[in-house]
Order: sequence, then structure tokens, then C-alpha cells
Amino acid sequence: MYILLSQLSLIDLTLTSTIVPKMASNFFTGRKTISWVGCGTQSFFFLMLGMSECLILTLMAYDRYVAVCSPLRYPTIVSPRVCLHMVAACWIGGSVGSFIHTVYPMHFPICGSREIHHFFCEVPVLIRLSCEDTSAYQLVVVVTSIVLLVVPFSLITASYTLIFLAVLRMNSVKGRKKALATCSSHLTAVSLSFGPNIFIYMTFTSSHSPEQDQALWVFSNILTPLLNPLIYSLRNKEVMAALMKLMGRCGAS
Repeated sequence: MYILLSQLSLIDLTLTSTIVPKMASNFFTGRKTISWVGCGTQSFFFLMLGMSECLILTLMAYDRYVAVCSPLRYPTIVSPRVCLHMVAACWIGGSVGSFIHTVYPMHFPICGSREIHHFFCEVPVLIRLSCEDTSAYQLVVVVTSIVLLVVPFSLITASYTLIFLAVLRMNSVKGRKKALATCSSHLTAVSLSFGPNIFIYMTFTSSHSPEQDQALWVFSNILTPLLNPLIYSLRNKEVMAALMKLMGRCGAS
């Protein structure tokens, strides 16, 4: 679990570092420009980290399933070596998918304005600039989204369905609470990550406005990585007590 959490933390840190510095620079300096190479680089790292995060979250659900449903076999099924191999596969898969979906859209010809209505370079935004018919590529994006979003989300749902069934069969009330507390943080992170991305990538770009995309991207790629450390720390009694105390102060003020 801690190997996977370390990878999720690394992804959150590098994901925000890919977007926020340039966005903050544009905001404070007023120079809202980026080179074509810089745009492609930003798009590649954003997609690589996003795809890898989806796969890592799926592995975390599998890890929780084995820990709750087969605790005695856990050390052999999810050994550190197996875990590292799965993590490496996630990074490789994210890198390959990102490379394909960065190189191909960057070759679309741009006939008019090069202004993008967004705060960073991303595939749905770039293909809006093209003067060619991109409906075929949009279909490819939807198919890729099914593979990297819908399938992992379905596997996570199936894992937690089996986990909850196993929890209901537990005789120990303390064991139930411990299992649910372990899984609740991951379920929260999955909801915050998969929800906005499914809406963005599973629908064609003409079906929602740039303002909706921007709001969802800020929530999914800036606020969610910011909240993840707190989400995964709420199992700690001291952190929970400090949060309740802070909320009490805010309510009183």
C-alpha cells in the first residue's frame, strides 16, 4: 500500500508542477504565451501522469481487495517485487499512451488563430484549433478513455463490491470499521479523479463549453492533488482531531 501511495504522491507533485508554474507565470507577468515545443512537452507530461494515475488508483483498489478478502495470502500475492513490476507497467503504459496522443494532435494543421481558451495545453483544446475534420480522432480519444477510465473504474467498482460483501460477513465490529476506514480514503480519491475526467474525455469537445472544461480541470488536476494528502491522513486520529478543531474555529468565526 505504501509503495502505491508513494507513487500517487509523486504523480500529484509532478502533475501540479507541470501546470501550475506556467499558469502562475502567465497570471503574474501578463505574458500568456507558450512555444509550440513547450506546448507539446506540457501536454505529454500531463497525459503521462494522468494515465499513470488512473492505473495506479486501479492497482490500489486491487491491493485493498487482496488485503481485505485474502489477508493470509496478501504477502505472496502483492509482494514488493510484484508491486514494483505493476508500478513500472503503469508508468510505461502512461508514457506510451501519452506519446501517441501528443504527437498525433500536434500534426493537425492550424489555419486560423493560435489562441487557446485554457490555462495549459491539452488534447481537447489543441484539436479545437485545427481546420481539419477531427471527428475520427475524437472517436479515438473516446475509445482510449474507455480503456483508461471506464475499464479501470469498472474494476475498482467490482473490487469494492467484493470488499463490502466481505466486510458485511465480518463478525468483529472493530474489523469492519478498520476495513472501511482503510478503503474510504481511496474511494474519495477515485471519485475526485475519475468523475471530472470521464465527463471531459468521454464526451465530444463540442458538447461542453471551454469554461466547463477549465473548471473541471482546476478541480481534478489542482485541487484534488492538493486534497489527497489530507484525504489519506484522515485515518490518523491526531489529523482528524486537528481538522475538527479547525472546522470548529471556522464555524465560530
